[in-house]
Amino acid sequence: MSTVPVSVLDLATVRTGWSSADALAATIEYARAADRLGAARFWIAEHHNMPSVAATTPPVLAAAVAARTERIRVGSGGVMLPNHSPYVVAEQFAALEALYPGRIDLGLGRAPGADQVTAWALRRSQEGLGHEDFVEHVQLLQAWLGPHGVRVGRGMTLTATPAASGYPEIWLLGSSDYSARLAARLGIRYSYAGHFGQFDPAAVFALYRDGFQPSEDLPEPHAMLCTSVLAGPTEEEAHYLAGPSTINWVNIRRDTREALPSPEESKRRIDAMGGVDFVGTKVVGTPERVRARLDAMVADCEVQELMVLTTAYDVETRIDTLAAVLDS
Repeated sequence: MSTVPVSVLDLATVRTGWSSADALAATIEYARAADRLGAARFWIAEHHNMPSVAATTPPVLAAAVAARTERIRVGSGGVMLPNHSPYVVAEQFAALEALYPGRIDLGLGRAPGADQVTAWALRRSQEGLGHEDFVEHVQLLQAWLGPHGVRVGRGMTLTATPAASGYPEIWLLGSSDYSARLAARLGIRYSYAGHFGQFDPAAVFALYRDGFQPSEDLPEPHAMLCTSVLAGPTEEEAHYLAGPSTINWVNIRRDTREALPSPEESKRRIDAMGGVDFVGTKVVGTPERVRARLDAMVADCEVQELMVLTTAYDVETRIDTLAAVLDS
């Protein structure tokens, strides 16, 4: 895969029999491999109260990943802004940028990343956030994480950190055309969550490009497609290894909560259901077929970057898939 830079999204997957410590250790191992293989970015998602996901605090995990890697950019995919004070988020990522200059990304999302009960527990205000609140908070983050800050009266300027020497890249994430339109309006980098989004990604990116308004930080539109990928030595082996991702999607549809099952257990359950009419991973196959499919998606969407998510029982499968995508 040589047409655009390739990056990684990771959820710190908790498989059957693992603790959170095991899952986070695997994420660090994966990040170090991504750094070594030449991936551009390593982002950590934010999800809550899910037995199969240990990625609950992107700033904490980003710090751990950045400390154990050398050159790869590290960030959030993303911070779910309704759950947090925007100024606290700005301070966290300003501190990360000061610790790891030129390597920090702040991806922002609008969803809570949780079920309704957990979202209620996460909220800083029980009134919740409306559309205009989200827009205002994104704009404040842009200002706080920039060279000018925000004038707040009496000659005082509010910034995220004193004497900043650099600033994180800000991205808006989304699975619909809403975030694409907003990112275009604000002049922000945009990433479409194609691993679960139901919109035509090419159409969403066209909306982003057509509506883009240049900003001080970004003179031209810059977009990234995220999709789910798993590569195996044969088509049959690849689909076998993708079985846990299919069970994961079945569990989401049924609101069933459990750690990620093994490929063997996943195959047994799929067979017991008489098969399923979908695969939980969008792009599955041999390295050659995976690269060809991804190249076609990149060309169709006209994006500048690609990000891959691999849901797999073994971290070795995640690493092997990334190596196959990068053709390393």
